[in-house]
Amino acid sequence: MTTSNQNTLRKGITALIAGAMLVLSAGPASAGWFGGSDSSETNPGKTRDVIFVGNNWEGMIDVVDASTYDRLGRINGIPDKRQRLTEIYLNPVRLAFFEGIRYLIGEGHDQYVDDMYSSPDGRLLIVSRPSFADVVAIETATGDIAWRFEVEGYRSDHMAISPDGTQVAVSASTGNVVHILDVETGSELGSFPTGNSPHENVYSKDGSKIYHASIGHVFTPLDNDLMDFTKGERVFQIVDADTLEIIEKFDFAEKLSAAGYNELSPAIRPMAHTPDERFFYFQLSFLHGFVEYDMEEGVVTRLARLPNLVPDLPEELYVNDSAHHGIAMNGAGDTLCVAGTMSDYVAIVDRETFGYQLLEGLGEKPYWVTSDASGKHCYISWSGTDQMSVISYKTATEVARIDVGDHPQRIREGRVPSNW
Repeated sequence: MTTSNQNTLRKGITALIAGAMLVLSAGPASAGWFGGSDSSETNPGKTRDVIFVGNNWEGMIDVVDASTYDRLGRINGIPDKRQRLTEIYLNPVRLAFFEGIRYLIGEGHDQYVDDMYSSPDGRLLIVSRPSFADVVAIETATGDIAWRFEVEGYRSDHMAISPDGTQVAVSASTGNVVHILDVETGSELGSFPTGNSPHENVYSKDGSKIYHASIGHVFTPLDNDLMDFTKGERVFQIVDADTLEIIEKFDFAEKLSAAGYNELSPAIRPMAHTPDERFFYFQLSFLHGFVEYDMEEGVVTRLARLPNLVPDLPEELYVNDSAHHGIAMNGAGDTLCVAGTMSDYVAIVDRETFGYQLLEGLGEKPYWVTSDASGKHCYISWSGTDQMSVISYKTATEVARIDVGDHPQRIREGRVPSNW
């Protein structure tokens, strides 16, 4: 073979390798499919109701029709994966936190998609990405990133969208702050400070308040009572959504102690509330069940204990201290849907009596619950078996089950353009 031919062959092999590396580094887009817009659609500007399922470890978001439960397509939540990883690997501090998220929180996996909400017109999908410590807006028609906001610190977490759909609140886990962002532009409208590891955010129905909880250092193995102080500051806050002034702030340990529940962790996980927002139902770290809190009187009123089907499992092995992680209430305000995360069940609970029905054998490690717009069904993500279920509140039965991606967590209803 001549030298010229050898050089040509070498260049060809180099090009093939470079191309292969580019495809591999592009992330899950090459392994999934994308439902773009059909330019032949005759109803521009109209939307269709969908369900977004965020697959945390994979970085893809499944889009499911809210009426038929057919899977319509997928959106890549990390189209800029290669660029973000390059930045991280060139920054030793960011790399240390990136690895920490993987092994301390992500069970050995990167956390690419935590939470997501669509803009009212379905044009944008707002996504929080823990391992990249940011929030992005992805154009649903093209898959391109419209804007990106880097949160304070090194990890982003749960979000909430205002009732009018104009802003999102995102927790910055290591920054101990909640950012309020403009949905259309990604600009920061303000922020408010919290305790350690800010987590859940919930807007009031009228949009005037934000209910917020910080959960402390759930990734540490120091879970016995004597080492509880290592968990950091865990507080519940009610925040004025306009001024971002803190209306009320308290350590939930004091509320639990006053009610005689000193043995319970004060770390509030997911929460649900009655339609009038008087009674809140808080899941707590390590608790198989939930507590009822009277927001008007400021007291814990009841404790609901649900079955612990893994009594021999050490609490140190609970995923991020979550015995249960996911709770929602039906539209009538008389029934709760609860994810028994470590016990692999869904519980449909009567709010008045706390009597319950268990649904077992549907999947593994349920990790989020939310109600649909009608208030008649709850959605459950099965993070261990990569599916989601639709459960009827009335009959306590599974209505539908949908295959999704790797490690589904957050499920949110929203919109995409009707021609998507």
